[in-house]
Amino acid sequence: MKSRASGTEAYRIKPEGASNETDDAIEEQDIVEVARALLIDGRAVRIREVGVNGTSYMKFPGRLVAYRLRPDIADALDLPIEGGSRPAATQSETPVLLSMPDPTNLILYGPPGTGKTYRTAAEAVRLCDGAVPDTREATMARYRGLSEAGQIRFVTFHQSYSYEDFVEGLRPLTGAGEDATGFRLEPRRGIFREIATLAEQARKKGSPSAPFDLNGRRVYKMSLGRAGSEDHIYEAAISGGYAILGWGGSEDWSDPKYENYQAVFDRWNQIEPGTSGNAGNIAQIWRFRSMRVGDLIIVSEGNLRFRAIGEVTGPYRYDPADVSGYAHRRDVRWLLVLSEPLPVEEIYGKQFSQASCYLLADDHLKREALARLLPGGPGPDTPAPPDQFVLVIDEINRANISKVFGELITLIEPDKRLGRPGEITVRLPASGDSFGVPDNLHIVGTMNTADRSIALLDTALRRRFSFEELMPEPELLAEGSERCGIDLVALLYGINARIEYLFDREHQIGHAYFIHCASRADVDEVMRHRVIPLLAEYFYEDWSKVALALGDPAGELFLERTALKPPSGLAEEGAEERSRWSVRAAFAPNAYQAPA
Repeated sequence: MKSRASGTEAYRIKPEGASNETDDAIEEQDIVEVARALLIDGRAVRIREVGVNGTSYMKFPGRLVAYRLRPDIADALDLPIEGGSRPAATQSETPVLLSMPDPTNLILYGPPGTGKTYRTAAEAVRLCDGAVPDTREATMARYRGLSEAGQIRFVTFHQSYSYEDFVEGLRPLTGAGEDATGFRLEPRRGIFREIATLAEQARKKGSPSAPFDLNGRRVYKMSLGRAGSEDHIYEAAISGGYAILGWGGSEDWSDPKYENYQAVFDRWNQIEPGTSGNAGNIAQIWRFRSMRVGDLIIVSEGNLRFRAIGEVTGPYRYDPADVSGYAHRRDVRWLLVLSEPLPVEEIYGKQFSQASCYLLADDHLKREALARLLPGGPGPDTPAPPDQFVLVIDEINRANISKVFGELITLIEPDKRLGRPGEITVRLPASGDSFGVPDNLHIVGTMNTADRSIALLDTALRRRFSFEELMPEPELLAEGSERCGIDLVALLYGINARIEYLFDREHQIGHAYFIHCASRADVDEVMRHRVIPLLAEYFYEDWSKVALALGDPAGELFLERTALKPPSGLAEEGAEERSRWSVRAAFAPNAYQAPA
């Protein structure tokens, strides 16, 4: 970044006890002294991670846990070229800053357009993978992949968002089992509890193993008894190592001739003439019998959740001795049995149907997420942390934080997470379940300071989160300035200086507004449709102040000022001079040459 005094490139070092404000920083151009401050003196230095637009203060050891130095710097400081608590990059790899897998509660805050959205994605990828790809495109692709796999979840807070949406609440359901009111209330998990369940599953699983091999396997959905009323059937199947089906009557379907659907159809129509081919006693038993050894079974709990996954290990067999009426079996090795069922959308793109047994559509199946849940082959020789999970909360300040988080305010503290010496669990009010927050679940929030000041946040929340400010970085527009022939760096510096003087620093304009501009037409578009309307909102339609913020007090560059004459019936003597302001149809040719 540029030095405030000379305009040349410099690093910013934070003195002990100082704030993150730019004015408090010490600027240093000598890279050896910067490395000394960071690696020897233990001071925070404002640096940029690979693949991340924004800069932030980092300390070693701390967020920065591994480094690699140029040989000349290492010699000057008498330090090893590589060091830290993580393996350094190989010669063929790009050295990337890595982060320890300690629980993270982070809020990125700043004015609009300062890159919070992308920085959040990069931070989520870093927390999951330990590194950020070199390019923005690769980072966002990895973010989408991790989201698809269920390791990253995203939610936006708003004024109506509640504890019931976030953690759990009671939801009315109709159908079998309702009470005299015509419905029953059932606990329904919110997004936080859903991702916490996934994280806890991964934590118990331990170090990531080689991915479970799904090649050549078909995946079936099965119901093992009706959830809530036939749980004994499910429990017997899990403990006995089999899957069981109630359709098919008392017929033994093990004869090889029943590999043919028509044979099943004909035989059942001998038993019950006129039966449709879609009837359960035909379609369901044929599907169940047609499973191949190695295929997977996902056991549903209703249509919205699943509670177990197994691998078929044996052929169809008939067991007439089963007193439950479920006489048709397949031997199964249960790969995953969940104490808390997970939502179907974690592994499948639509909800389950009521059919007892059917093949899941491959185009809706989330194979990476499914494979991650299952035990794979041997993992790396060196123990590694379990898979990491990230919940991204956009606009975290727009909801009533105390009401939404509830008891989570205590549970999210790093030293009280599951897996930590001081772990704490609580009894949730709706379900009565014991619940804690695993230490491999991270929370990253964003907050727009133009909407609400950080000082107004709940005090308990502020104590449990670390805050990182993202302010406009006009220097990032240098390349765009060359593309469009406009000094975007000076333009943004000038506008923001005037906004800070007229209003405050929290309402500055972010560099992201102009980052993709490639021509004057693009800059005009951004100014006309994004910057000027935002300024009008900031200054409550006081267009004289909008004009001042634009550096156009006379209305000659971006705006047009027309003096208003008093209408008939109003005395002209002593009348206050009034003006009409409007945005020019075409900005003045010298609009962007105005002094900053």
